[in-house]
Amino acid sequence: MLGRLPREVIAMRVARELKDGDVVNLGLGIPSLCSQYVPEGRTVFYHSESGVLNYGPMAEEGEEDDDLINASGQFLQPIAGMSFFHSADAFAMIRGGHIDVTVLGALQVSERGDLSNWMLPSRGIGNVGGAMDLAAGAKRVIVAMEHIGRNGDPKIVSECTFPLTGPRCVSLIVTDIAVISVEKEGLVLRETAPGWEPRDIQNETEPQLILADDIKEIAL
Repeated sequence: MLGRLPREVIAMRVARELKDGDVVNLGLGIPSLCSQYVPEGRTVFYHSESGVLNYGPMAEEGEEDDDLINASGQFLQPIAGMSFFHSADAFAMIRGGHIDVTVLGALQVSERGDLSNWMLPSRGIGNVGGAMDLAAGAKRVIVAMEHIGRNGDPKIVSECTFPLTGPRCVSLIVTDIAVISVEKEGLVLRETAPGWEPRDIQNETEPQLILADDIKEIAL
């Protein structure tokens, strides 16, 4: 059986996409790990809907602050230059187009870049939170997720069957087996996990993938 990249490695690969000076919002799950892996020498300003800008990576054991957590409920390090404000101001930043990148998890992503990440119809419950605002307001939306669901169904689909978070908003998908960009012509396979061939990835992807001319192995 081919090996899949762990969640931490997915986060490492996504972190390479964050540029020096970017204002970045990290969602629940794998996305929240990205703050641990930003390449040395880059400064990223993290934003939260709860009303924080410019927090640090996760706190070391014994240095936790109950009032400073990320979207996954993990404790964060305070850093010089942090600012705190009303949640309404935080959403105004999103809706005003001031977030350079948001990294979100997903239940489904379509071949057009439609995003579903807030409700499983089988459960009948969900909470969209700030994801809908981020999908519409961030300059770039990156999805970080496992390639298939727990039931073995593809999460990259031709059409989303779950309630949409946002249409045509995703620009890059990073999974445990591939890096795929969303282009006008469709989904372009750009990188593969070690040991994975394009045909293996296609077998776990519902829409037809376009193979980039320079497909390479995911490197960190």
